[in-house]
Amino acid sequence: MITSKKKLLTFLAFSLASKLFALDMTDVFHTLSNPFYNMVDPNEGLTSFPSLNIPCGGREESLGGAFTGLCDDICFFDYNPAASCLLQKGEAALFHNSWIADSNMETLAWADRINDFGFGAKLKCFYVPFTEYNIFGDRVAANYYSETTACVNISYNFFHGYYFKGLAVGANLKSSWRSVPDYTNNETNAIIKGSGLSQSSLGLMADLGVMLSFDALKNFDSREPNLKIGLSVLNLGAALTGFGSQSPISLDDPLPTSAAIGISYRFLKKLAFCADFRQPINLKDFSKSARWSAGVGVDFSVTDYLSFMAGFRLKGANPRFSLGTEFKVKKFIFDINYTLDLTSSLNPINHFSLSARVALGDHGRKLKRQKCDELYTKGLDEYAKGNEDAAVKYWEDALKEDKAWTPASRWIKTVEESKKLYERVLDIQSLD
Repeated sequence: MITSKKKLLTFLAFSLASKLFALDMTDVFHTLSNPFYNMVDPNEGLTSFPSLNIPCGGREESLGGAFTGLCDDICFFDYNPAASCLLQKGEAALFHNSWIADSNMETLAWADRINDFGFGAKLKCFYVPFTEYNIFGDRVAANYYSETTACVNISYNFFHGYYFKGLAVGANLKSSWRSVPDYTNNETNAIIKGSGLSQSSLGLMADLGVMLSFDALKNFDSREPNLKIGLSVLNLGAALTGFGSQSPISLDDPLPTSAAIGISYRFLKKLAFCADFRQPINLKDFSKSARWSAGVGVDFSVTDYLSFMAGFRLKGANPRFSLGTEFKVKKFIFDINYTLDLTSSLNPINHFSLSARVALGDHGRKLKRQKCDELYTKGLDEYAKGNEDAAVKYWEDALKEDKAWTPASRWIKTVEESKKLYERVLDIQSLD
């Protein structure tokens, strides 16, 4: 049962989110955005499949998209494919992002991890109503423009140890389909069959990523690393356009390829900071690559089941501000995000996104850690009593559970070296 305190905090989170969604910050936004007007990007919008740059929504958008070096939940797909092998628990999730001009993004994702091997899959669809009117104002065609992307992920964490958490390497393989509705002939108002297909496109691409995880200047008790550094290259591939009989297939449209570097640092157990830098790359013409973008985010956990996030991102001349809250009810995790965005419109855009995740379990990793802790502690007790052989046996059992349990192997080495030293002393005494 949820306690009354928990209900109160959840109610306050909903109240805050509802006020944010209704907030009109136009004047404030213009005041904050004026200094960035000289950063207008003339190369913005020259790549195909813009939906690949739209966040699925939820926690990573609340953090200003500064997720490349954090990626501690299922949102990693769009930021760093190396992170699936670092998830504490497997997750399944639904995302809804109410974007601009009646457009929406719907996403279904799943990811899991077995020991140091991570894997997952995601399907997302961006769609916007398409309506065509003739010169008399009569509607002659109505459908949806859409971009659908399917993705599969694999990753592996190399050199995983007790202190150094490993070097994670991963990749996404993706396929995107842009569906353009058929349009009409201007003279006859008749729909031209196959006209939309001639402008539809198929994108084939891959993402690559690496992530380092370790402890640095850590002043709180936790097995999770407090410092992560991530690198990724996203949307490496090509787009094939023109599948109708009216035009041949071409490779004219470059994909929104980009390279990113990110870092996250947990100052306190309840407070984390993250930042990233992203550089778009136009593979067809490097000189037409868009400007860099950068973001920062802060995550503050009020309790184990409630946290608040804030983020800022600068892309071109227009900043983006975001706020969000996350709350947990048993295995379910819910995120609500509010974003004030001028990166894709001439007017300030207030939009929100929602996500619902469910934790699938950790395949016994927590129980294994607890058993290793127990065996390691028993070994220390036996060593303190002078029972070195019994201590070594406990530590060896701990290493059977987890070969990366470095403290146990170090104590075994210490005992072996002390025995060698004792035998050497005996040999010297026998010679005398």
